[in-house]
Amino acid sequence: MTMINGGHLVGKYLKEVENVQIVFGISGGHIESILDGFTEYGIRTIDVRHEQAAAMMAHAWSVYTGRPGVCFVTAGPGFTNALTGIANAFLDNAPLVVLCGRHPLRDDLKGALQEINQIDMVKPVVKWVATCYDIKRIPEYLSIAFRQAVAGRPGPVFLELPPDILNVRIDASQALMPARRTRKYTVHPDDAELAAAAKIINAAKKPLFLGGSGVGFSACRDCLREFIETSGIPFYLLNYGRGELPDNHPLSLAGAGSVGLMTGIQQSDVIIAAGLRFNWILQSGAVIPPATKVVRIDIDPHEIDRNRMADAGLAGDAASVLAQLTPLIQKRNHGEWVDTLQSAARSLLDFEIRTRQTVSDPIHPIRLVSQIARHIGDDALYVADGGDTVYFGLTGFISRHRAGVIGTASGLLGCLGTGIPFAMAAKLARPDMKVLLLNGDGSMGFNGMEFDTMVRHNIPVVCVVNNDCAWGMIKHSQELSIGKERLQCCELGLRHYERVVAGLGGYGELVTRDEDIIPALERAFASGKPACINVITDPTVTSPATPLFYQSLNME
Repeated sequence: MTMINGGHLVGKYLKEVENVQIVFGISGGHIESILDGFTEYGIRTIDVRHEQAAAMMAHAWSVYTGRPGVCFVTAGPGFTNALTGIANAFLDNAPLVVLCGRHPLRDDLKGALQEINQIDMVKPVVKWVATCYDIKRIPEYLSIAFRQAVAGRPGPVFLELPPDILNVRIDASQALMPARRTRKYTVHPDDAELAAAAKIINAAKKPLFLGGSGVGFSACRDCLREFIETSGIPFYLLNYGRGELPDNHPLSLAGAGSVGLMTGIQQSDVIIAAGLRFNWILQSGAVIPPATKVVRIDIDPHEIDRNRMADAGLAGDAASVLAQLTPLIQKRNHGEWVDTLQSAARSLLDFEIRTRQTVSDPIHPIRLVSQIARHIGDDALYVADGGDTVYFGLTGFISRHRAGVIGTASGLLGCLGTGIPFAMAAKLARPDMKVLLLNGDGSMGFNGMEFDTMVRHNIPVVCVVNNDCAWGMIKHSQELSIGKERLQCCELGLRHYERVVAGLGGYGELVTRDEDIIPALERAFASGKPACINVITDPTVTSPATPLFYQSLNME
């Protein structure tokens, strides 16, 4: 008879069934036996300094690997600390499995340590939630959790595991260990809708393809390439869809920026939107002219007509739908239209293009991003976090890799502080690649202590702080709304983040001159350590994203 406790059952299932290699979290008494289960089954644990970072790292792991990320948190404050990261994953539709401790079942309603109704608190921001009450069913519950995380529209799931079932032992044969299922259930669009979509696309004179995170999570690179190169349609990939085709593809509009995107949308006669919600970034669909025909592809049928009625709606996984749609598409060359869009983008970005090439004092953020990109190139993973900082990074960085450029704070939650956890997960997922994080100085404050995590676990991310000594987007928005003389809670002052990182055991350097940017980057990467290059940038500069943000909050 082989005896096993509940915590070891967790480790056994994760390793032997789901092939989980790495998990993220913080230790706690309620989950002690789960931690020992990780040890028993050789699962690498990355223990962070705040649970929100654990959830964010697991979220990012799903983006960079295409497999659900796993985080573990203890009861009470461990759980509540993780809620921000869980909510962010929910709004980003990222498959995340949260394993959470709980006060003992036997102590319900007794005022137990960290007794709190976690289930009802987390329900609104997860796809599926459960408490396991029987040690023998732990593998079954885990199996359900992983299936729920990836089925249909992906998202986070939450499994609560009380110590009453984690710390007891049973005969291992009593716990059914489900086999990992690889079945896929694909929604097939109606044939009439496919034909209608193809008719609209084939008749288009100025079509534009927009791909979002649904394109990225469906891993549809080959299908997308065939569709784009058959149809000749210029494309713009956003969020986790960016990089599914390389930024330097001849039909890509990756460098057009948000202004170029809006201009392209307003000039198009047909828009094909795949795995992309019409949210506030697209003015909830209002940016699309009434006469423009819209073809929408989404795994969630409820998104097809959300905020804008589709002329043709194709419900299903992006890869599957594109594979069915492409044979109906005529071979076209929209070269003149592509040239028009790319020329318009260059015209709109003329100031930015000139700024990239111009030495400035103080350093302009656009120039900073340009110098970083020039030194590192497109064979890297870039992460940007902040307000204006995200705009500068998304516009200025180019990568040939899937999810190669991510603006972590550009999701629906607008969650700052995500950049450091995302960059850490990127480096763990792709240790062979350079990972560059462009961080605002405001967002640096949320998870800056995770540089200690990087040092302890040897995760050599290089972070460049775009330091304008303020919450820049908020500051400039206040200047527009209430005036420069009434700024409130938006100025931070000069803080030496590079010294903090050096004090934690990493590499740190302060940069105030343009000519020192690239040498500092060279030294940071050469150090082999987690590094922070703190670059003091022009505090008067704002981005085109700030007026958009301001207008979204002040529309009557």
